[in-house]
Amino acid sequence: MRVIVRSVSELCITVGTLIVLFVVYVLFWTGVKADHTMSDQIHQLQNQWSRQTARPKAAPTPTAPARPAAYKDGKPFAIMYIPRLGFTWNKPVLEDTAVSTLQKGLGHYAGTAQLGQVGNFAVAGHRRTYGNPFVDFPELRKGDAVVLTDGTTWFTYRIDKGPYKTVPTDIEVIDPVPRKSGYTASGRYLTLTTCDPEWGHSHRLIVWAHLDSTQPVEAGKPAALRR
Repeated sequence: MRVIVRSVSELCITVGTLIVLFVVYVLFWTGVKADHTMSDQIHQLQNQWSRQTARPKAAPTPTAPARPAAYKDGKPFAIMYIPRLGFTWNKPVLEDTAVSTLQKGLGHYAGTAQLGQVGNFAVAGHRRTYGNPFVDFPELRKGDAVVLTDGTTWFTYRIDKGPYKTVPTDIEVIDPVPRKSGYTASGRYLTLTTCDPEWGHSHRLIVWAHLDSTQPVEAGKPAALRR
């Protein structure tokens, strides 16, 4: 009997230790890795933009494309700032919402509008784990600024509605004109999505915003980012 009790006790201790290690991994280590990865993605973007700025610019031609080049799957193309979440809050935005992509930053829903273009520029991010980028998502309010840059232009969006709670199958939230957003006509919109509850994924939280203003990066930071 003593041998059985001892064996069960040791098994419980081992299982408990593994659970604790797993929790530490989920809560701490994935966050450390994600923070490092996101910082690296931002650093790469800023270096890339600096090199592009340093190159001699060709004279514009009538055939120059009006739209940005297609985004590359899993690659960063913009940086997002949300002052409501802190003036030091900034995250890279990468193309697609694959699991591996969302471990590196925020993910742009492939097939939705490009940044600043007519349509709905839709972006997803983790609420918890992998850096907890949207842990304070419920704090977002109408009128809050969401600012993005692609290295040449600042795009300032203003939140109109949210956080709105829905289910994962409600894919209408990223339509070009999301029906439940209150928008009734084509425009330049932004949708942000994350999981709810904080440690689950049975629902989604959504905010919708419209493009309020743009300015070239040479003009300095937009007003929403100035303290």
